[in-house]
Amino acid sequence: MNKNVKRYISNTVFWGGLITAGVLMVSTNAKADDTEVFDNYKNIIYKTPSNVEVCYDRQVSGDKTSDTIIGGIIGGVIGNNVTKNMPDGGTAGAIIGSIIGNMNSNASGGTKTICQVETRYTEVSKKVYSHSTINFVYNGKQYTLNFKK
Repeated sequence: MNKNVKRYISNTVFWGGLITAGVLMVSTNAKADDTEVFDNYKNIIYKTPSNVEVCYDRQVSGDKTSDTIIGGIIGGVIGNNVTKNMPDGGTAGAIIGSIIGNMNSNASGGTKTICQVETRYTEVSKKVYSHSTINFVYNGKQYTLNFKK
């Protein structure tokens, strides 16, 4: 057998034995007294979305402007066609059409119910594992460690 191989084997056996002895010594000295393990929990809130239709009353004004404008446009077109040879026939028709559009408007003030779909969330609280804590005394000194199982 080669001298280097013999030296390698003897060094390996020496260091392996030394490491094993050290581990055994540490293992026998690592006795903890008054050891306590606690599981810690936390609350988590789960939100579940759902759509709901929500209705409310809104105050509306009785604005007749759009009906007045539409009446004026229609009156102006009719006035231009009926009085082709007369000047300002369209203007007179627009004025008369605006008056009629305003008088016949059914726009009224008051309240109007408005509905829309909104997303609401249902919350459920659940208690879940967070981490564990171990308390122990080693060589007269108190230690606390946090860990996960």
